[in-house]
Amino acid sequence: MKNIAVIGSGTMGNGIAHTFAQHGYTVTLIDIAEEALKKALNTIDKNLSRQIEKAVITEAEKKQILERITTLTDVKAGVKNVDLIVEAATENIDLKLKIFQDLDAAAKPDTILATNTSSISITRIASVTKRADKVIGMHFMNPVPVMKLVEVIRGYNTSDEVTKAVMELSRSLEKIPVEVNDYPGFIANRILMPMINEAIYSLYEGVAGVEEIDAVMKLGMAHPMGPLQLADFIGLDVCLSILHVLHDGFGNPKYAPCPLLVNMVQAGHKGVKSGNGFYAYTPGSKDLKVSGRFAGK
Repeated sequence: MKNIAVIGSGTMGNGIAHTFAQHGYTVTLIDIAEEALKKALNTIDKNLSRQIEKAVITEAEKKQILERITTLTDVKAGVKNVDLIVEAATENIDLKLKIFQDLDAAAKPDTILATNTSSISITRIASVTKRADKVIGMHFMNPVPVMKLVEVIRGYNTSDEVTKAVMELSRSLEKIPVEVNDYPGFIANRILMPMINEAIYSLYEGVAGVEEIDAVMKLGMAHPMGPLQLADFIGLDVCLSILHVLHDGFGNPKYAPCPLLVNMVQAGHKGVKSGNGFYAYTPGSKDLKVSGRFAGK
């Protein structure tokens, strides 16, 4: 596999495109919005410059990496000759099903269709295609160029051959792939989201404040980032969506999202992406400041 298409140019999509291109793959980055593609290329350019500053790559290598990335707004044209497609669109089941129907119709019969979903059933996604054996999950972690894990999720019908190929491909990106089976939340989010949800409940019930909750997990459990800050980083809307998948999939009340999280998302407080969550975010500033709503609590 040498020719890769990435569907969606947001945070995960541009990171995936960056990583493949950095490791010698030819990448077509596809998005329906031209402006989003321009923003993605700008982000990749900045992130490559940071890698130069850290002596990870050279200026010449940066130029070569950027030359390997082509952008398109036409999905059909972008995927017709690729070996692997990685979908990294919004975490919305209806959108993903539509995308995979279109990809199945447009791609070569032997093209592997992968999704970067963090929680949606691979088996469900595969069911709308005529190549269920070639549909698989590749759950990259954010930021993609830095984080080593790729959660490789086998759908009910994913073949051994495709699983082996994607595991090897992940290693070629200098990642560490971990194979898991297709159940709600897989492993990463089945464990992570209840922890984040419990941290939100602890705040909601007045057990401790934002900084205090995060400090306990950072200092006591050696987490690099507290659960409330991490929720902001992931996106509170994404956290809520994953909790709904877990709750619906298992029917267990322990996965029910905290009412505080529901209210925050409904109010538009989604974390870093909206500028406000459990912390307040100012463009260009790295200072971590508790959101005014929770300050002093």
